[in-house]
Amino acid sequence: MRILHTMLRVVDLEKSLAFYTEVLGMKLLRRKDYPDGKFTLAFVGFGDEASSAVIELTHNWGVEKYELGNAFGHIAIEVEDAYAACEKIKLRGGKVVREAGPMKHSNTVIAFVEDPDGYKIELIQKKG
Repeated sequence: MRILHTMLRVVDLEKSLAFYTEVLGMKLLRRKDYPDGKFTLAFVGFGDEASSAVIELTHNWGVEKYELGNAFGHIAIEVEDAYAACEKIKLRGGKVVREAGPMKHSNTVIAFVEDPDGYKIELIQKKG
């Protein structure tokens, strides 16, 4: 068994695709409209679906807002340098909601960014 993808519902698919591809540097792997169901699925990731877990962005046509609730936490992405990643994300128009720095009670360096729908993405600096 392996994890295939995480699905996020998004309000503005184009804005979300721009964030995940242009700000975070993922690739659009595939996209398909489902006119009968009135939704579009787009899959983004750093690697292909055959060997990497990816994110499925689901755009339900006509939905203008989602409530994120308090059960979902975040998606985590490993980065070489969390400080540099935050600077690049800000330069590309992304929103950093917790600057890079050590975790409380640990020396692991983390940061948090937020996508256009308010989903949190944790950046975890690679150790060593």
